[in-house]
Amino acid sequence: MTDLMPLQGYHHVEFWVGNAKQAAQYYRTAFGFTPIAYAGPETGVRDRASWVLAQGDIRFVFTAGLGPESEIVQHQARHGDGVRTVAFAVPDAEQAHAVALERGATSAFEPQVSEDDNGKVVISGITAYGDTLHTFVDASNYSGAFLPGYQALESAPVSGTGTKTPLYALPGESAGLKLVDHIVANVELGKMNHWVDFYANVMGFRQLVHYDDEAISTEYSALMSKVLWDGEGRIKLPINEPAQGKRKSQIEEYLDFYRSPGVQHLALATDDIVATVKKLRANGVRFMRVPDTYYAEQREKLDWSNIDEDLDALAEQNILIDTDDEGYLLQIFTEPVQDRPTVFYEVIERHGSKGFGEGNFKALFEAIEREQALRGNL
Repeated sequence: MTDLMPLQGYHHVEFWVGNAKQAAQYYRTAFGFTPIAYAGPETGVRDRASWVLAQGDIRFVFTAGLGPESEIVQHQARHGDGVRTVAFAVPDAEQAHAVALERGATSAFEPQVSEDDNGKVVISGITAYGDTLHTFVDASNYSGAFLPGYQALESAPVSGTGTKTPLYALPGESAGLKLVDHIVANVELGKMNHWVDFYANVMGFRQLVHYDDEAISTEYSALMSKVLWDGEGRIKLPINEPAQGKRKSQIEEYLDFYRSPGVQHLALATDDIVATVKKLRANGVRFMRVPDTYYAEQREKLDWSNIDEDLDALAEQNILIDTDDEGYLLQIFTEPVQDRPTVFYEVIERHGSKGFGEGNFKALFEAIEREQALRGNL
């Protein structure tokens, strides 16, 4: 059958934040991203400032409003810094929008065409969980740094003058992050299946895996999760909801502080997780920790005949490992990257496995609960 809404992958992720310039600097110095484009007052945009950062195939946009009347400022006041838009690359943004609406989606905005000397881009948008949007971006006829309206950033001072242009930015030192592996949503109790149906009916996604509250639980709390994907692995969107437990789960804590459903974490893939995590730690990124006993258990539990890893090197960086019938994966999770306990990151390295680390759920969940307890939110 012809795919009426082919999605080619993640185009970018846009965060609405309190201070875009400072957020860009943090992601440059801590995560190794390079600022590549900018839109703001210096480029003729009067109501916002946006910095675009890149590493590998990852494109993050950090946008801040410039006045209290701004929708961006009001969004940030309610949610804190968080993901506003998950954008998908498509061959035809008008058709993707039309098909989505025919299948029951709500339009965020009609297809818009923007152009500059580098070509043209068509973008359309639909609403998703909470205040999150999905946009469809057709940039196949565009050769600029990011999108029309953004100016490429210079990476050095103006030659011979000793001065810096307003659009000057230092490059980041890459940490080896390659691409967005998956993006995880937290939704309210009872809403997981609603959003599973949304992605199945509107996007044509299929369910890859389902984790119930028996799989993801501790003595105190639990959650349920279903993973939707495009069938090819370019886009994977796990959806979590809280489950009944003795105490507040990580999903409930997120919903309390984010004030609505939203993106909980983004998993970023690397080809060398040990080197990447060493680099990120040296840059000041903080990670959740599992007990040292975890590694003794993994040494006994796993079949190491097909695992080409040094367990001691993984233990030194507190990296988790899990296996399935198709291979294995390595993963680690940061602490929240803003004051509110909301958005955090996963660093992941896959060796055949299409899973999400089910064997690590209990250890990870307990690590998260220790952080919750320190915040007084367990």
